[in-house]
Amino acid sequence: MKKSIIYALAASALVLTGCDDFLDKDMRSGFTNNPAFWNNANNVQTYLNSMYGDFSGYGQGGSGGWFYFKSLSDDQANPNFDNWEFTTIPQKSSYWSSSFEEVRRANYMIAGVEASTLTDDEKANFLGIARLYRAWEYWQLVRFYGDIQWLDKVVTSPDDEAVYGERLDRDLVVDKIIEDLDFAIANVAANSSDNAFSKDLARAIKSDVCLFEGTFCKYRTQVDNGKEPNLDRAKKYLNLCVATNAELMGRYSLTENYGDIYNSINLAGNSEVIFYRNYKQDVQGHSTVDYTTGSTAQRGITRDAVEAFLFRDGKPLATTTLDKSDKPELVDGKLSIGKMLSNRDKRLSVIIDPYVCLAGYGWSRDASVGLAEMTSSTGYTVAKYYSDQLGDASTAVYYRQNIGTGYTDAPLFWLAVIYLNDAEARAELGTISQSDLDATINKLMARAELPGLTTTPAADPANNHGVSNLLWEIRRCRRCELMTDNWYRYWDLIRWHQLDKLDSSKYPNINLGANMEGITYEGNLQGGYVVATGATRKFDPKYYLFPVPANETGLNLNCSQNPGWK
Repeated sequence: MKKSIIYALAASALVLTGCDDFLDKDMRSGFTNNPAFWNNANNVQTYLNSMYGDFSGYGQGGSGGWFYFKSLSDDQANPNFDNWEFTTIPQKSSYWSSSFEEVRRANYMIAGVEASTLTDDEKANFLGIARLYRAWEYWQLVRFYGDIQWLDKVVTSPDDEAVYGERLDRDLVVDKIIEDLDFAIANVAANSSDNAFSKDLARAIKSDVCLFEGTFCKYRTQVDNGKEPNLDRAKKYLNLCVATNAELMGRYSLTENYGDIYNSINLAGNSEVIFYRNYKQDVQGHSTVDYTTGSTAQRGITRDAVEAFLFRDGKPLATTTLDKSDKPELVDGKLSIGKMLSNRDKRLSVIIDPYVCLAGYGWSRDASVGLAEMTSSTGYTVAKYYSDQLGDASTAVYYRQNIGTGYTDAPLFWLAVIYLNDAEARAELGTISQSDLDATINKLMARAELPGLTTTPAADPANNHGVSNLLWEIRRCRRCELMTDNWYRYWDLIRWHQLDKLDSSKYPNINLGANMEGITYEGNLQGGYVVATGATRKFDPKYYLFPVPANETGLNLNCSQNPGWK
């Protein structure tokens, strides 16, 4: 009986350990866990290299990554409809099991390196990387599940109390995540490259964690999140965010053009990129370019997203004096939105194509090399990840429109995000000055060919977050800068306590697309705008957290379920 429980626990990744041979084998890397392995620096380096793949980027092979594919937001509408990630409690979930498996791998490395005969410098570097990686995995778990078991050792016995331990308060887990990151910052060797684990990667992760924690603790509620706001904790973490950003901002600089970091086949040495995932032609590829270039209907950009972009006079849709028309011009069977784009934030012209692409109105980015005509759920196709550097005229279709053949590098952490983090943290603290804005977010505004923000911007009638005019504009810039990137929008709505904005029954513009009023179109329209899907997504506060898989609560009676999930 005990043996079957051990294997069930291991399979579900609750503790990610088993017994005897099972304990000594890592299911992913196949290494043998013995002193000789950890005494060899090359072995340890190979072991940690396999951790690199858990930073998803553009995905690998046919799997979708964290760009474009994470379309549960108000920015995109999936033609197959994105409902909440879970609407019922699953028996098992990779969100839980995969992260705990990686925690186990990190703990194996920590234990092995600590007991090894490596030099002190080698130990410090490898231990720093292992704790950075453990922090990264726990960061995923905390955002998904809130309270979570904290395992900082390799569990070697089924009788260990950690096997059946309670979930630790999520605030305490975040504190431990910061301890791990601070250890990494102090001990990882000086940066060797921008696609290697480094001190600056630890700082960039810390910036994100601190901004999330500061704002989440400020805006959370007992009713929806199971915990009251903690303003002292919020202030502490927002100040930590600002201090961490200061360690990064002087060492990087923005690229000249928004979009350059998304479609490069080589991000090595890019002045804006802190950490990236490398892909190699015919060796390791992804499908992000394929899914945003081929004939499969795209997860289109929504009307709500398009209307979030400022006009070139720096004013929003409600107050601009520029031409507000979003109706495409039908020319030679194509629906051009070039005129609309010319009046908007320059980033919009990079994010979407200059033509509305719908059934009956397809358009190819380069028909001369055989690229397919595109369509999307909303008519607005995602262009920012497309690269004409993939292949030549004779191989373009293969590398740009086949599963797993794209080899553009994926940015994972970069300077624009740090600028956004810094401006928001200072604004939340109430300490932001004009010089702070000019040193951060206004550099992004200038690159987008927009006037800079002041500390007292005019009110936008569309502000439905209940925050100051300045915070609303900073949040707008963040949304526009990071649109379809790295799942940022979803997590932003959670930490701002605005997840209800994904309720399409209350906010119908998040399920609408291009203006087709007066243009022949056989699809569904609402008020002249394309209806992306016929389904409706409704909000429930329980969606702020994922449900703990039933297998975990069933095996461990001390593992409680999240609020609202039955």
